[in-house]
Amino acid sequence: MNKKEQVTTVLFGGQAGDGVREAGINFGRLLTKLGYSVIVTASYPSLIRGGHNFTRVTFSNEEVYSDYSQVDVLVGFNSETITLHQKELKKSGLIIFDQIETTIKPSKNTIGLPITKTAKIVGATPIMRSSLALGALCEYFKLSLNTLEETFTETFKNKAELNISLAREGFNIFKNLKINLRKDVPLARLKNHNLLSGNQASAEGLMKAGLDAYIAYPMTPASSIQDHLAKRAHLNKIKVVQPESEVAVINLALGSSFAGAKTAIGTSGGGFALCQEAFSLAGMTEIPLVVLEVQRPGPATGMPTATGQGDLDFVRHAGHGEFPRLILSAGDQVEAYELSALALNLTWKYQLPVIVLTDKHLAESFSNVSLPTKEIKLTNFKHWSGKGNYQRYALTNDGISPLAFPGTKNTVVKTTSYEHDEFGLSTEDSAVTKIMQDKRFKKLSALKAEKIPRFKVFGNKQANTTVIFWGSTKGTILEALKYLTKPVKLIQVLCLEPFATTEFLKLIQGSKKIITVEGNHSGQLANLIQGQTGVLIKNRILRYDGLPFEPIALAKELTKKI
Repeated sequence: MNKKEQVTTVLFGGQAGDGVREAGINFGRLLTKLGYSVIVTASYPSLIRGGHNFTRVTFSNEEVYSDYSQVDVLVGFNSETITLHQKELKKSGLIIFDQIETTIKPSKNTIGLPITKTAKIVGATPIMRSSLALGALCEYFKLSLNTLEETFTETFKNKAELNISLAREGFNIFKNLKINLRKDVPLARLKNHNLLSGNQASAEGLMKAGLDAYIAYPMTPASSIQDHLAKRAHLNKIKVVQPESEVAVINLALGSSFAGAKTAIGTSGGGFALCQEAFSLAGMTEIPLVVLEVQRPGPATGMPTATGQGDLDFVRHAGHGEFPRLILSAGDQVEAYELSALALNLTWKYQLPVIVLTDKHLAESFSNVSLPTKEIKLTNFKHWSGKGNYQRYALTNDGISPLAFPGTKNTVVKTTSYEHDEFGLSTEDSAVTKIMQDKRFKKLSALKAEKIPRFKVFGNKQANTTVIFWGSTKGTILEALKYLTKPVKLIQVLCLEPFATTEFLKLIQGSKKIITVEGNHSGQLANLIQGQTGVLIKNRILRYDGLPFEPIALAKELTKKI
């Protein structure tokens, strides 16, 4: 970390209904407006009501890629928050608590504010009281109160006035404290980007690529994709549908794509498990389909509101039988946007299922990013010429058959879950079966030659120690890199299937030590690499307790192995 960089973390905690997550996001919006780099992460139990919730906001005057577990300011809306998180507070840290809701005794670094009491006086609802804490933080960090008020106006619109009143009260109360508690944070001049979650970025990418329909059954942590698209369905002329189950989701999606609509579905591992028979149907029928698989720990229900990377093996072998698929993995919001758009394009170009893997940590974390503004070139898939009798599965040099849709004049469009001939008529002929299997897998040759992002390289490209990773571990690894004293090359894998073996072997040339970092128990990426390249990676840093990696802790682990 350079000497000019200062990283600060604020934790907001309380029970469900205290507005903890909203407080963190609004604080992130304020910091974004002021030019800071921001990461907002949320933690909550898998309960309908109640339970401890907390949100961490890490910000810096330089680019920051991950949040930190050590806290500079702890804002507790109840006593439980202080009890649970006091051990994470830095020695120089500050605790701000609600005088009514907690039994904490004030001290030099422990400040009680009349948060609930003031909210009642101004006629605000309990969930609004977090605005008072944000006003107090503006005074503590010497941040612009006017900018916070602008943030509230944009966010709450006609309900902004009460939140603004509370923020002013919090600012003045803290300002009038007799003890001198002010913390300088360096001014930031980074570009004013948008604060987006990984799920929101995925949704934006789908829309940019011409999404017609999104079909999903709510499942944490994928649900907010559906929510984001539903709010924009009218403006973008897309259909957002919630059927009765994941089985209905994928079958409805296949029907939608078969009719010519660019369609995507979203779920987590348990939901995708219910999609398996129809996922194989997509492989047999060559119907375009995008699956956004937002991972959480399994097996079974597992930990619905935790994070993990345990589904790589699952999605690589999803469905019965053999058929090609493309699997992409996003590591940040920009990649979630770009790869979701790319997935929708390529599923129509190659007529095979495409899976985009993210996980809870990326999906529900917010970062201020600038999404690419250039137009995404939409794929012109193979249209049928209209001449002769239509063959849905016509044999071609690249294995990709021309498309026509039901309703096309004087055209019979036939598909089936059975093995079939070029017309789509069922067959049990062994010679035809072999020809059709070869036809489907022939697409991989063209797909391997497709110019898509497969790897990214960071750090010291000449270093003889290489760290390999995929998915949301990216942010923590880039942040941990700031603390490493020895040169390290980082390789991020974005395309997991089909794996680019030749390109990968070139990237690791000269590496004397290779380390993988993954959020699963068995080192699924390391095993994939061994299977595809023959390279055995013994040095593996694995985490599988439902929590993401933390920068300083990861830097220590890497230092031991480098």
